[in-house]
Amino acid sequence: MVVKINIILRIACLLIIALVFLLFTSCNKTDDISSQATKPPQAQSSFIHPDGKILIERFIPIDGFTRIRSKSGSFAEFLQNLPMKPHGSKVKYFDGREKPNDVYLAVVDYTLGDRDLQQCADAVMRLYAEYLYSIGQKDKISFNFVSGFTADFKKWASGYGISVNSNDVSWVLNNRNNDSYESFEKYLDIVYAYANTYSFEQELVFKDYSELAIGDVFIIGGFPGHCVIVVDMIVNENTGAKAFMLAQSYMPAQDIQILIGNTDDSPWYEIDTSDLVITPEWMFKKTQLKTWK
Repeated sequence: MVVKINIILRIACLLIIALVFLLFTSCNKTDDISSQATKPPQAQSSFIHPDGKILIERFIPIDGFTRIRSKSGSFAEFLQNLPMKPHGSKVKYFDGREKPNDVYLAVVDYTLGDRDLQQCADAVMRLYAEYLYSIGQKDKISFNFVSGFTADFKKWASGYGISVNSNDVSWVLNNRNNDSYESFEKYLDIVYAYANTYSFEQELVFKDYSELAIGDVFIIGGFPGHCVIVVDMIVNENTGAKAFMLAQSYMPAQDIQILIGNTDDSPWYEIDTSDLVITPEWMFKKTQLKTWK
């Protein structure tokens, strides 16, 4: 009799444990379903048109603002029409790795190459060189090396190369270089290798922040330094308030990217009374604004 009672008690205990286990797992499943049901879906940015293939098609102005219309054929118009990689594309480093921190909203659809060359100043110089090349003003493409050597694309395209031996830099006849786009890209690689923010800053002139315009550059020359370029602007025609958009490359060499602005889903930096322009990876003083000579 005692044995039967013990067996019955053991069975009852096992049934109680099984019931508790079922209740516990059921609660967990309910909680998971509940949390999934109440978790809001990822919101689509009100500033991005995913199907836009160029900059002005991809990004939408702040409510109440309109895009500044640039002069036809100008550098500003060129920047506003930069080609964009498909929405959601990741910034790639020169070695194929993806940039881990999301500081950008879009990627400019330019080739990068497999060498650690196109960094911050290089990207800005490239944009200006690409513009001049595209409008047939190749003779105006020229940048200075840190050594002080002036690298003119006109000289390069006439069949000369550049020899670099420490600070001794000179032109050498090679009969290979020309004004083709392939040769132009090779010229830019040489510029990237021997120019930087230090030399590039000296080629630009100061610009008052109150006169900020598309194509202007925020720059700190140094070893390292950094620079970003204004690629678009909008204005509130009722209040006169303005906002701007910035593009950059960074270290190591990487795709040119459109930076996140004042909020995580917006590319726009609203002009304010602060003395600073704070970007996701660098901080500039407004007195560090420059433009092209």
